[in-house]
Parts: sequence; C-alpha cells; structure tokens
Amino acid sequence: MLQKDSLLEWRTIYNNVIFGLEITHKKTNENEEYVKQLLKKYNLYEFKDKYPTQLSGGMRQRVALIRTLAIRPEILLLDEAFSALDYQTRMMVTKDIYNILKNENITTLMVTHDISEAISMSDKVIVLTKRPATVKSIKEMNFEIENRNPMNCRKSPKFSKYFDSLWKELDVDAKDK
Repeated sequence: MLQKDSLLEWRTIYNNVIFGLEITHKKTNENEEYVKQLLKKYNLYEFKDKYPTQLSGGMRQRVALIRTLAIRPEILLLDEAFSALDYQTRMMVTKDIYNILKNENITTLMVTHDISEAISMSDKVIVLTKRPATVKSIKEMNFEIENRNPMNCRKSPKFSKYFDSLWKELDVDAKDK
C-alpha cells in the first residue's frame, strides 16, 4: 500500500477493490464474498457503487487497504501510507488502519519517517542507518495498555520515552555540532 491510494477514478469502489483479484486471476465467488465482507466489516459497503472522488481521503485509504487485503497477502508493506493525508485525517486513519490490521491478523512492515507514527502503530521499530541502509537497532514498543490503538499509545507515559530514545538513535542533531 503506497503513499497515494492509487484508486482508479473511473471504477466504482467495489471494482477498485476487486482489481487486484482480476489482475492476479483470483476473482472467484469465494474471494468476491470475502471482499463484500471486508467492505461491510469496515463500513464501506454502502459506498461500493460510488467513485473515488465521492469519498474522503481517509475512506479512500481504507478502500486501498481493503483492495490490498482482498488478495490475501501473507505480509503487507505500508510505504509512507499516510503521508498524503492532513494531520487530523492521518490521526483518524492510522487508528482505523491499525484496527483493521489487528482484526485481520496480518503481519505488516511499515516504512515511515514519522517517529510518532512508528511508535504508536508498531510492536517493533527498526531504525536504519543512512545509505546504504543497514539495521542500526530494533526497539520493542511495549505499551501494555488495554484497547491499544495509536491514539491510546500517544497518551501513554511510555510514548515520550520511546520518542526520546528513537530521536537519539537517529542522531539527527549531529549536523548542528
């Protein structure tokens, strides 16, 4: 799932979601039923006959995620998936996407430059070095809170500690010395 939702403007939401099934030749009755269940489960079924321009940015991102989930991937890669959204929408969408990923129990690798997003969305954060990138460290994000979601994580006392630790790890202030 990329930065932009890459929905095809001339296709309905339903036809956008089944696009991956069509091009991978996996458009079966079973998979179409799975798509309908996902759309219903994540409150998009009533919009299945609408076009992307008729949806908000957050809804479009959820449609893009459901399109990705429709092909039943083993691992999901989110590449700066929320960067095209304004801050308020981004906060709401990260919560929605987090819940969808947890509900669908799918392993996800998320690439982001947003430290707060990485902390609040992740079980582990992998810090990379500058180019050529290698793994510098792996940090566990153990919030141990009920009903964990990105918003609750940001309110946790542990959040600022994780943020400070990662900020130091990135060593971004080194240029100013």
